[in-house]
Amino acid sequence: MPPCRGKSRLTRLAWPGMGAALFGIPASHPSLAAELMLRHKRIAYRRIDLVSALHKLLLRPLGFPGNTVPALRIDGARVQGTTDIALALDALTPSPPLFPADPGRRRAVEMANAWGDEVLQPIARRMIWNAVGHDGSTAASYLEGQRMGVPTALAARLVPPVALAARLVNRATDENARSDLAALPRHLDRVDELIDGGVIGGPERNVADFQIGTSISMLLTIGHTRPLIEGRPSERLARAVVPHQVGHVPAVRGL
Repeated sequence: MPPCRGKSRLTRLAWPGMGAALFGIPASHPSLAAELMLRHKRIAYRRIDLVSALHKLLLRPLGFPGNTVPALRIDGARVQGTTDIALALDALTPSPPLFPADPGRRRAVEMANAWGDEVLQPIARRMIWNAVGHDGSTAASYLEGQRMGVPTALAARLVPPVALAARLVNRATDENARSDLAALPRHLDRVDELIDGGVIGGPERNVADFQIGTSISMLLTIGHTRPLIEGRPSERLARAVVPHQVGHVPAVRGL
């Protein structure tokens, strides 16, 4: 898998202590990854949550070139996606770095991050929306700490139609969920190997820690995927990266 190379659109800016606005979705693992990276950099920010699925209609009117979250606005410039946000943050405030300075270590982190972004992140997204689609009785638990500008009780009323739309948009079908569940142990083995090899899980966090750790943390909230993760190095990574993970959903029977 090719490493993530290039520079973010924000690299043209100098850092004068600017604040940032982070647009995301409540409980979204990539949105959380971007938020944790901002905290890691000690960059002041405010979080604005959008409604899942509907966010695709709102981001372009807000001036973003694409329709995906996380989306970061800072000093009039805009950047989307965890990888581009990480590149932008390193350009704006180099320390602590999200990408290692050593070329060999950087390449390993880039490759791990790309895999986490392109393979693991969508699996966690499909699995959670499939599970919520089957049993939405605890779906409101994912709204803890939401920043949508409405009371959580009101936001919870939107969960059933939002879950239906998100399940369709993300192709979170039972067939795909079964396939993802069967492949999950192999993917967890890869995460454990990255930890054992020192690529992630070390004393200094990097972009792949946040990318992968948040996806594993999301999978720990699902009743039928959590047992596959418990006791592994990947569980310890996820709980270290995300000390407080919101949400829980029962296991889906028959997958």
